[in-house]
Amino acid sequence: MPEMMENKITALVVDAAVCVHSTLGPGLFEVVYEACLEHELKKRGLTVQRQVPISVVYDSMRLENAFVADLIVNDKVIVELKSIETLSPVHKKQLLTYLKLTDKRLGLLLNFGAPLMKDGIVRLANDLKD
Repeated sequence: MPEMMENKITALVVDAAVCVHSTLGPGLFEVVYEACLEHELKKRGLTVQRQVPISVVYDSMRLENAFVADLIVNDKVIVELKSIETLSPVHKKQLLTYLKLTDKRLGLLLNFGAPLMKDGIVRLANDLKD
């Protein structure tokens, strides 16, 4: 499959998330949505990594496995999943931190706890400096 750009990947992720949410509805544990979303993304021909460790480098010290990204799709887009009543600003900061630490440009924060999936989607971009 030719290399896909981030915007196309995020469109496929959103489509898959809507499919999972409309089938299962809100209120399940995050891990259930994660497994089902991974399945839907793979059906769409995407490469998916689950529970990806993210390290932090400070000064000369490297802290392995400091964070864990829920999904990384096609090695380009980080997808963070929640299953809560409402997102808070800290959830957006978490995803932005993951984007910066991994040098990825785009991420999606998906809240499967929202009554409608369209209300639980946040797209964040990392302003990478060359």
